[in-house]
Amino acid sequence: MSKMCQIRRIQSDLKYLQENPLQYCTGGPVGDNLFKWLIIIDGPQHSPYEGGKYKLAIDLLYYPLKAPIVVFQTQIFHPNVGNDGYICLEMVQENWSPIIKIQQVLMEIYSMLNDPNPERFLNAEATRLFMESKEEFIQTVRQHVRLYASK
Repeated sequence: MSKMCQIRRIQSDLKYLQENPLQYCTGGPVGDNLFKWLIIIDGPQHSPYEGGKYKLAIDLLYYPLKAPIVVFQTQIFHPNVGNDGYICLEMVQENWSPIIKIQQVLMEIYSMLNDPNPERFLNAEATRLFMESKEEFIQTVRQHVRLYASK
């Protein structure tokens, strides 16, 4: 895929996102760089992440032929997010397809916040608490929201 085709695809995804905004996230390219995005995603209502605002850095260097690289810049306690902010999500790994739009990736991340998948974990402690003590898991998540995501 030529660089020009790649740019047109990213511009198309950006336009689609602007015309069909997701209520729970904002953002887009950083300055004039179409290949680097910053997105703020809200923690889902009625979840332990409610009230949190999470910064996501998205690298589109090889998009759409390869999945975007999405990293939480805001510290988060979640089974599917490593301490380095990288996520474990089927859509952006083995199930990636070039027809998937950036908006769909954001929707999947939002869904992941609401419904962790302990079988695909990156954070062993979050997974252990999620599986063994939901109450302690929820308390720890809420503490992280207060400390890192409510600014």
